[in-house]
Amino acid sequence: MTWPLYMDAEIKPNRSLSERGFVILISVITLANVASAAVFVRMGAPFVLPFLGLDLLAVVVAFMVSFKSGRVIERVQVSPAEVRITYETANASRVVWESPTAFTRVTTERDDEDRVMGLRLALSGRQTAVAAALSPGERGEFAKALEEAIRQARSHRT
Repeated sequence: MTWPLYMDAEIKPNRSLSERGFVILISVITLANVASAAVFVRMGAPFVLPFLGLDLLAVVVAFMVSFKSGRVIERVQVSPAEVRITYETANASRVVWESPTAFTRVTTERDDEDRVMGLRLALSGRQTAVAAALSPGERGEFAKALEEAIRQARSHRT
């Protein structure tokens, strides 16, 4: 039997630096490193050159890792039968959580200003984080929507 979905949310991490911005930033860092290297080599310190190259390489690798993690989509689905969380990339999809809707709880961690700092699904001592890529305000709204979807799915009649 195919169940209706009460929630089918995609959560994508926000990256404020576009690929064009990345190219511009790397160009500026490269120019700064070349200028610094020229000054140090002229002063008689040729060993600075490899370290400036390693510096540039470290920045490029860090951004590549960030861009790769930014392409992972977290999908949250709520049906009358189950709550499912999957992580999807261009190549694969991996289920990280499945639980019966009837017994799944939504728990939140709040700070002093009542912002939702952590959102979790819990079942029988197991729990998993949800919507970590969202800001505290967005996470609070998502928690309300998730609780409502679970409530509606529990009251589903066949």
